[in-house]
Amino acid sequence: WQASRVERVLVVVRPGDEALAAAVRRCGVELLVPPVPPPDMKASVQAALHWLADTCQPAPTDAFLVAPADMPRLYPPVIDRVLATYAQLDRPQIVVPTLRARQGHPVLFPWLMAAEVDTLPVGEGLRLLCQRHAVCRVACDDLIAAGDDPFLDLDTPQDYARGMGQPGQGG
Repeated sequence: WQASRVERVLVVVRPGDEALAAAVRRCGVELLVPPVPPPDMKASVQAALHWLADTCQPAPTDAFLVAPADMPRLYPPVIDRVLATYAQLDRPQIVVPTLRARQGHPVLFPWLMAAEVDTLPVGEGLRLLCQRHAVCRVACDDLIAAGDDPFLDLDTPQDYARGMGQPGQGG
């Protein structure tokens, strides 16, 4: 994230996870520890959006990018292509990177959709916004070295062990 052109990096950390909070502080990015542990990713995003709205006063033309923490191989040129694509659109819309026709992260949402996140039904995530609104998919195949997978999702220790064996340029 820090090697990309994003203006701010905000990480939401569950209360009580002091080791992760300390690691985030060492990285020099902004840290948000909500008073109550977010039960899911949508709640973490909501906390972040409320914090950003209160502290940054985003303009209607601004955007926010979302990626889960279990995707450590995010690749700065992919992030930058998503940002550049958004800047070239004639109207605000969601931007999703693709690799070999597979959708990945980070997903960019126009700031105009931030309030809509609070209206999503219980059990529904931000994916529902992608179903409700226009989505611009941007191919990133030319940015990625053969065999690398910046969309690698590490949900288990086994995923992590497999992922550590792959070439990596993200992170």
